[in-house]
Amino acid sequence: MIPAGAYDAFLPEALTKARTHRAWIPADGALPALYLSHGAPPLFDDGPWLRQLFDWAQALPKPRGIVIVSAHWETAPLSLSAPAANTPLVYDFGGFHPRYYEMEYGTPDATTLARRVAAAMPDTEPVHQHPSRGLDHGAWVPLMAMYPLADIPVLQLSLPTHDPARLLDIGARLRPLRQEGVLVIGSGFMTHGLPFVTREMFLHGTVPAWSADFDAWVADALARGDVDTLASYRDHAPGMPYAHPTPDHYIPLFVTLGAADRPDHPVDTTIDGYMMGFSKRSFQTTA
Repeated sequence: MIPAGAYDAFLPEALTKARTHRAWIPADGALPALYLSHGAPPLFDDGPWLRQLFDWAQALPKPRGIVIVSAHWETAPLSLSAPAANTPLVYDFGGFHPRYYEMEYGTPDATTLARRVAAAMPDTEPVHQHPSRGLDHGAWVPLMAMYPLADIPVLQLSLPTHDPARLLDIGARLRPLRQEGVLVIGSGFMTHGLPFVTREMFLHGTVPAWSADFDAWVADALARGDVDTLASYRDHAPGMPYAHPTPDHYIPLFVTLGAADRPDHPVDTTIDGYMMGFSKRSFQTTA
């Protein structure tokens, strides 16, 4: 297998279509907020998944900017990635072919967006502007599939807490940006039991019960708009703690829901299924 060969095959047609992507205008109203399972470098070897993400982006107006919260940047106080154009990426993964460390995603200057995000936060949630941190793989990997032209200003916002209530509030502070054509994204993985990957999962995509059960539980709660149930995952979700030995890939979901006009409204699932036994469930808000 050629490393990232699926991405190479996907890219020419995707670039052609992306050049005709209609830009967001105020008459479109607020963009939805998204939660996506980001896939890490193996996404570049999965042609169908690349096209699912790209088609999802194409179905929405092209945003004026993107604010993305990734599982891979947990730091307090709340921090923003460097807004300068072409800020170097963070290759925060190990053991992969050198090709994946050579991939680039040079986005435009996002200084204006950074000021807007910082101004949206209350005095109790001050924002630190990081001078040099680029986008980590929870941001640039899926965005290379969704917006391959790299022509949209992108900022990454850190996860300063594991508390669902506080993350919902951070999402709520980002809510007005959706009316301005900014796409708010929480990037994680709906199940992420890396310590429990088996040979069968790796080679054959076998789905363990802990992954399937957790995914079904989340799907039911999302379909009912039951935020309280989703927040009780540690104590009540089946498949724990195997589905999420650490909470980082699950909790970006609360920023997404907080950014919705109605966090307790059902969502639209856009991608489901499994990769290496992990749930790829991804969704967008509908209200």
